[in-house]
Amino acid sequence: MSTTTTTTTTTLTATPRVLSVAKSTMHSPSKTPVPSITLIADLGVAGDCHAGKTIQHFFPQQQNNPTGTNLRQVHLVPAETLREVSQQGSPGVPLTAGQIGENVTTEGIELAGLPRGTEVHFGDSEAVIVLTGVREPGPGLDRVRAGLREEFLGISRRWAGVMGVVTQGGEVRPGMGITLVKPGRIEALPVV
Repeated sequence: MSTTTTTTTTTLTATPRVLSVAKSTMHSPSKTPVPSITLIADLGVAGDCHAGKTIQHFFPQQQNNPTGTNLRQVHLVPAETLREVSQQGSPGVPLTAGQIGENVTTEGIELAGLPRGTEVHFGDSEAVIVLTGVREPGPGLDRVRAGLREEFLGISRRWAGVMGVVTQGGEVRPGMGITLVKPGRIEALPVV
């Protein structure tokens, strides 16, 4: 008598999506979650302190090149990164969306592994961001929580999200799906 055993494997595949959106009119380590943001081509997030054609970040980029092209119009961070750092850091003190200054908190995408020039398309909106680089964990993270910069440096990726520029404007809100279009030439994201 022969016995057949069947094993069922379930793979959970999260559909890439927007978990949260945030902005701030003031330069501070955190941004406030809002119901939606409006992306403006060649500028960034409407009403956000980092919107502009030229560099809007204080250190060190703006001091070294105040008229340089703003490659950091929009900051994106995967929720998975926030969870990973939260598990390593202060127990019971999870990081929340917008807390490390991101405009868009995503879910289901490993952003830092994408090539430079990847287009990020948002749901039924016409909004498109093109990725320009990764954000190195800076000292401002310690203003969010003491030791947070070291917690980010302790994870294998050593980054605090990715940066991009808006090539096509539109509204972005939580729950929207995300579609990625990779460039023909594969180049790793530099630190910007």
